[in-house]
Order: sequence, then structure tokens, then C-alpha cells
Amino acid sequence: MSADRPGPSTRAKVWTLDGETEVRRRDSLVTEEPLEIRLSGGGRTQTVAVTMRTPGHDFELATGFLHGEGLLPGVPRQVSYCADVERADQQFNVVTVEVDGPAPEGPVRTGIVSSACGVCGSASLDALHDRGLCRVGDGLAVPVDVLYRLPDALRQAQGVFETTGGLHAAGLFTADGSLVLAREDVGRHNAVDKLVGWAVLGGRLPLSDTVLMVSGRCGYEIVQKAVAAGIPVVASVSAPSSLAVAVAEDFGLTLVGFLRGRRCNVYAGRDRIQLPVPATR
Repeated sequence: MSADRPGPSTRAKVWTLDGETEVRRRDSLVTEEPLEIRLSGGGRTQTVAVTMRTPGHDFELATGFLHGEGLLPGVPRQVSYCADVERADQQFNVVTVEVDGPAPEGPVRTGIVSSACGVCGSASLDALHDRGLCRVGDGLAVPVDVLYRLPDALRQAQGVFETTGGLHAAGLFTADGSLVLAREDVGRHNAVDKLVGWAVLGGRLPLSDTVLMVSGRCGYEIVQKAVAAGIPVVASVSAPSSLAVAVAEDFGLTLVGFLRGRRCNVYAGRDRIQLPVPATR
């Protein structure tokens, strides 16, 4: 008998205190559950990582994570939930990604990958170059007025946030500001993995004509995932880390931080951002 599949939100009873009064009511919480990601190929299956995530688009998350780690040689042959788990309530918390031929060998994330920030700084610039990652393409140009609209556009695409108020989002946009796809998760890097996984499974890589907009801060892992997916512009509403800036500079990526209202900081790749031409008198 299969277990009920967990959803992105969970109902809970809370006490709301207001001054000297209290009200007992029901509230919606963002769901946080572990996801074990397995990689299978050539008769061998290994657990690569366990990440804390918000259930939903799990196949995209697993695929995107493996792509970002350099462990996916192409489009997977099959992605599925595992039926051999010991506990029925964990059936939808284990995903196996099957590839043709032997599964690539790489570092295994021991323990749980935090939903807050992943394993930031766990790899170096040299390691990214050793994986064969290339500089992102130079063709995309983004008007600054389009950039200013992205935080609100991403916020409007956050359906689960409306009911829980407690999770991050990542969105892919075109150079004119049109939303391609948005994903939500308790972990900002998970939301990015879901976008990249969607692209991998649909044969849409590289994402060289898109802008990645993320909620919260922008750390190393998000930028290296963008480089691996060929995304030329990454923007966030908060600060980047020093290693995120170093990766952006090294791989030719445009990195924008503190994107709020009609103001932002461009930390790398300034040439892709277009300012309006001043009117001549």
C-alpha cells in the first residue's frame, strides 16, 4: 500500500497572541522533507546526496542537482521514485536517476545538504575548470528597466508563498522580462535545481537566452549551477558572496545583487546590462 504523497504545504494548529488575547487557529506551513537522490547506471546504483526540500517537481530537482554536480552525462534515461524503500511513508522521498552506460563517479555528499545554503565553498574555481565548464555566451543583453521588474514578477509567480510565507523562489526570464518558468522551495538552491532539471529533461540546455532571478542572497552554489546550465545573467534581491563574484568573473557571467525597486549593484559582467540612451536636445 503506497503512502500519501507529501504536498508543498502542511496544515498546523497555532496560537495567535495579540496583546493580551489569544486565538487558536489553523495555519499553513511550508513542507520540508528529505529527498535522497540516487544515480544509477551500468548495473550500479549509489546515493549521491540527501537534501532537505519542499516536495514538488522532485524529478527536476534530482536531475538539476546531478547536472550541477557534473554527474549527468546527458538527458537521463529514466527518473523515478523508488519502490524498494523500507518505510512506505518514505516512498516519495527517494528518487533514482538512471543514465545510459556507467554512472559517472564523483564526490558523494555525505550527510544532509542543508536547505538553507547547500555546501557553499565546497569546491574551488580550479575544480569547476577541471569539470570542463566553459565561459557563458556573450549574446544576451538586458535593458535595466527589465531588470528592475524581475523581483515583482518573481514574487507574483510564488503561489505557495502566498499561503505559507516561508520559502524561496527562482525564475527564468527572457531578455524582455517574460517569465519562462518559476519554481519554489524551502532552499533557494533547490529552486534553481528544479529550473535546471526542467531544462535538462526537456533538452533545453544551454539556457543562454535567459536571466535567472532568485530570492534571497546569491551564493557560490547558485552561480556555479548557472554556469553549468549556460545562464549568462543571475540577479538576486540580496547580497552575493565573495566566491559567487569570483566564479561570475572567471566564467564571464553577469551577477546582479541588491535588486530592489529601481536600484541594484552589478558585481560582474556589467556589459550585458543596457541603460537607456539619453534624449538629445
